[in-house]
Amino acid sequence: MFKKILIANRGEIALRIIRTAKEMGIKTVAVYSTADKYSLHVSFADEAVCIGPPPSYQSYLNIPNLISAAEITNADAIHPGYGFLSENAYFSSMCKKHGIKFIGANPNHMIQIGNKISAKKTMEKAGISCLPGSDCFSESSYQEIEYIADKIGYPIIIKAVSGGGGKGIRSVFNKNRLKKSLEEAKKESWTCFGTKDMYIEKLIVNPRHIEIQILGDQYGKACHLSERDCSIQRRNQKLVEEAPSPFITQSIRKKMGEEAIKASEFIHYEGVGTIEFLVDTNKNFYFMEMNPRIQVEHPITEEITGLDLIQEQIFLAYGKELSIKKNFYPKMYSIECRINAEEPYKNFIPAPGKITQMHLPGGKGVRVDTHIYAGYFITHYYDSMIAKIITTAKTRKESIEKMRRSLEEFVIEGVHTTIPFHRKLMKNDDFMKGNYNTNFLDQISLNFFLSED
Repeated sequence: MFKKILIANRGEIALRIIRTAKEMGIKTVAVYSTADKYSLHVSFADEAVCIGPPPSYQSYLNIPNLISAAEITNADAIHPGYGFLSENAYFSSMCKKHGIKFIGANPNHMIQIGNKISAKKTMEKAGISCLPGSDCFSESSYQEIEYIADKIGYPIIIKAVSGGGGKGIRSVFNKNRLKKSLEEAKKESWTCFGTKDMYIEKLIVNPRHIEIQILGDQYGKACHLSERDCSIQRRNQKLVEEAPSPFITQSIRKKMGEEAIKASEFIHYEGVGTIEFLVDTNKNFYFMEMNPRIQVEHPITEEITGLDLIQEQIFLAYGKELSIKKNFYPKMYSIECRINAEEPYKNFIPAPGKITQMHLPGGKGVRVDTHIYAGYFITHYYDSMIAKIITTAKTRKESIEKMRRSLEEFVIEGVHTTIPFHRKLMKNDDFMKGNYNTNFLDQISLNFFLSED
């Protein structure tokens, strides 16, 4: 087994990986920017190395500094977490070049599925249902792009070829909005991913966003751990996830799981990953993308299965056979609320600052993954997510009730957070009935946002 793992990330996911590694008897190395000097992952790791100033490109995205940190601490593996370099094929290949195991997808898989167009073409070869769409365009004239959009037929969605997190994406319902939306998406893609490569896809109106958790080993075996419903979003970024989905029937669940396994085995995928689908109102599902990494929302799958997905990821990276012998179908219900340092009643604008007081909820079936504490300063340099609260129970109703109670107990003072938003959402009639889609927050009454608890 690995003797020492460097975690090339920050915040709650870095702390999450450190905890599992320690339980496995593996030494850990934290890396941090100067802005994260007092973060808990720095305190709880066995060693810590400063890798640069606050901007991500000078620290958490600085590949030479990360490789150097691994070499000077004699780390034999690097875990990238999610975001940052977790889907970067060059970083994965550089780890291999320096004799360091990358705990994630191999470079070939990242190239194959990291680019959304090549991923889609691969899935079509595997026989997976995909939405009509275009090839990549970067230098195409506006007239050419207009022709492509007309051929696909409105509504359409413009997407960045690389990246994720809802960035570089714009929905377009008619030709009048095409040019402005295209310019906005390109600008955002350039800012976030350093590329203006885009493509167009047919837009499903009011879809569900369903993803299947998959695992694959080096010996051609793969399995799935059922689905997560990630349809509660704003600006294409997830806010609430639950497992299983209240929308999916057992027969559809079985079909989606089988498709995910077929896709994984077609590319001989190794490690922990996720196949994401869009599902229309008639429960027809279409491949959207594949994420070759651990997901933010992985805890709800852990809670309903009893597995430690970080541990599974480490085992698979080390070359062990898949420990799960069959696909999993859920018997418990779990919900995750992402707590962000944002002002939900001012269009979710970021709200950095110092946390003056804090109290975490607890009790049976309540889990909080976080790196914050009273006195912690939330900077403007990184993602605004500061905690995840997960509740698990025998029924969906019980899990929602547990979440309501936990959100009432959750106190963070000194900064604005999305806790009041989640408290209201958990009392919403349509949410409680499972009647929602990815446009849910745009469709409900403005009073939901205008009136605080």
